Amino acid sequence: MDLSFTEEQEMLRSAARDFLERECPKSFVREMAEDEKGYTPELWRKIADLGWLGLVFPEEYGGDGGSFLDLVILLHEMGRACFPGTFFSTVILGGLSILTAGNEEQKKELLPKIGNGDLMLTLALTEPSASFEEGAISTKAIIEGEDYILKGTKLFVSDAHVADNIICVAKTEHGVSLFLVDAKSPGISCTLLRTLGWDKQCEVVFNNVKVPRKNVLGKEDEGWDTVEKVLEYAAVAKCAEMAGGNEVALEMSVNYAKERVQFGKPIGSFQAIQHHCANMAIDVDACKYISYEAAWMISEGLPASMITSMAKAKVSEASYRITLLGHQIFGGLGYCMDNDMHLYYRRAKTGALAYGNAAFHQKKVAKELLG
Repeated sequence: MDLSFTEEQEMLRSAARDFLERECPKSFVREMAEDEKGYTPELWRKIADLGWLGLVFPEEYGGDGGSFLDLVILLHEMGRACFPGTFFSTVILGGLSILTAGNEEQKKELLPKIGNGDLMLTLALTEPSASFEEGAISTKAIIEGEDYILKGTKLFVSDAHVADNIICVAKTEHGVSLFLVDAKSPGISCTLLRTLGWDKQCEVVFNNVKVPRKNVLGKEDEGWDTVEKVLEYAAVAKCAEMAGGNEVALEMSVNYAKERVQFGKPIGSFQAIQHHCANMAIDVDACKYISYEAAWMISEGLPASMITSMAKAKVSEASYRITLLGHQIFGGLGYCMDNDMHLYYRRAKTGALAYGNAAFHQKKVAKELLG
């Protein structure tokens, strides 16, 4: 079994790590946590120039024609750096929704703009129920002539406050449909929420928002298949981010255990600390390889629903354990705001809930196994 990267993938990984170490130090991460936008136009332009925003889009739409596995390699490095900003919401939630369900006209118009850094998007899916199931969608879309009228409230919409377009999932007459909505449309109000992970999530209210019928992504009433596919992408992508963060949490903990001297010897010589580091290492590798297995299956066009849920359930629980053990190794120092461990802990906690928590995905695995 060959688990190594291709030469091109290794170049992508190495270049991304070098760039992020230079352009995204932890001081910048903390600065963006306090910044209302959560990103800088300068860094956004730089990653667009690197081709990251169009990495996974076909060349015919101005992209680089990369695979989903290539994208996961990049997200792994972003997770190591705690990269802030709108990359995930624009490329994964927005771009892959358009690539999956958009018609040819929509793809030709929108995907090049995403790849060039000229368009930011997000997906408005979850509602006050915080469920990722079709039956939880209560936002309504009612036909009025050549338009739809959207009415409802969406919660935990990533980066909606800076998005140019919002893809809204709403209930139509015979099912669920996806609507590409101009974020500046009359009737839309957006409120930034305070979150544990310092990410930018919003409440978005659609109050009789008019959307042209041509802005439906995919077939009317048949949008849930697209939602499930995009959630699959998003879950594996989030696993990759968390897996990258887990690596750094382990590296930090091992280095500290070697350097911190207590009772005349490094704390890494004590059995309890050794067990913590060993358990972290086991979880780190498990998270990494199950995430990459899921990404590879998606890239190869293989059925990946079960492995995606297995990965998300595993990584959600393991990332919490890894960062919690890291805190225990650092002791009180780990809870100081100047220590980076809490950045990874925050991301692990919020990432565990994103796109279905462990219990949600364990239930899906059980259904796949038992019917």
